Amino acid sequence: MNVGTDLIDIQYVMFTHRYRYFFIGLLSLYTFMNTALCNVYHYFSIDIEWYYALLTIFLITFGTWEANRLVNPFVKKRIPPEENRFRYLFTFFGTGLVISFILSFGIVMFIGAGLHHNTWSQNLNPLKLNLIYAGLINLFFHLLNTIFFFFSAYKKQWAEAEELRRISSQAEIQLVKSQINPHFLFNNLNVLSNMVMKDNPEANKFIEEFSKVYRYILNNHQKEVVELRSELAFIRPYIFLLEQRFAEGLKVDIQIPEKYNTYFIIPVALQMLIENAIKHNIVSRSKPLVIELHANGNQTLVVRNNLQPRAQQEFSNQIGLKNIMKRYELISDKNVSVKKSETFFEVELPLLNLN
Repeated sequence: MNVGTDLIDIQYVMFTHRYRYFFIGLLSLYTFMNTALCNVYHYFSIDIEWYYALLTIFLITFGTWEANRLVNPFVKKRIPPEENRFRYLFTFFGTGLVISFILSFGIVMFIGAGLHHNTWSQNLNPLKLNLIYAGLINLFFHLLNTIFFFFSAYKKQWAEAEELRRISSQAEIQLVKSQINPHFLFNNLNVLSNMVMKDNPEANKFIEEFSKVYRYILNNHQKEVVELRSELAFIRPYIFLLEQRFAEGLKVDIQIPEKYNTYFIIPVALQMLIENAIKHNIVSRSKPLVIELHANGNQTLVVRNNLQPRAQQEFSNQIGLKNIMKRYELISDKNVSVKKSETFFEVELPLLNLN
């Protein structure tokens, strides 16, 4: 899932920090001062000049940090953090530990054997001491990185939740505009009035379907997803209301197998797409608007209509379609697909399997 929060990639938060070299230098100096003040070298009978000791600590600290920074993209590619964050973190730590040991061994042997011509036995204590330091400093770095990792993940989830609340609020506003506005009420009450005046036996059915539409909206408008069976149970009464209004000018064909009933969909998404088709196209007996709803083989629900644009198009900022796309983006890794040609307009809605 992607949100415009401008967060730094959580896998790179610490090891690519812009002040990392300052932190490395400060940590190296702090470690050297503690080592010198505690007479660690004297305790382990290590005879080394202070500047070589400081250089060794700095090279191990710097090498461990930079090695982790450079190896991270490869670990991330093999084990994506979004799929298994704990496996990624443990593998990243283990890889960094092995590399830090190798670096520490090389640095100690270079300074001890190469520069001081020490024997293996003389290098043994410095090697043990620096291997321990390499392991501890790698552990320290990864503990900090894990804290940054989960804190950034928390920030991202919090931002996504805020964005989802904002989008949901926007969806509610859109529902109010498109469903409970005076035009919608007026059109349907006008149809109902004509039925009653003509003593039409379908008036009672119209009232029942009308109530089903509003009951569904009131019960589900705050939900993130609903079962497809519920959405279809709502959309059929909605289509009935439209058919009473447009008569033969509107034809809606629903061909969705029952096996998809337990999949989930964004609430009121079908209604918004049907309304969008009516808003932007001619709906008349001579030029009927045909809307098709069917499921294809890749777990998507297709809403398709023939394209016959009105001569004078109403202003549209496409907030309904954008709203649907954004809500899918926030709750899943699947995207809404939109296709348009000279003859048709089609939207594919992912069917979510949450069972």
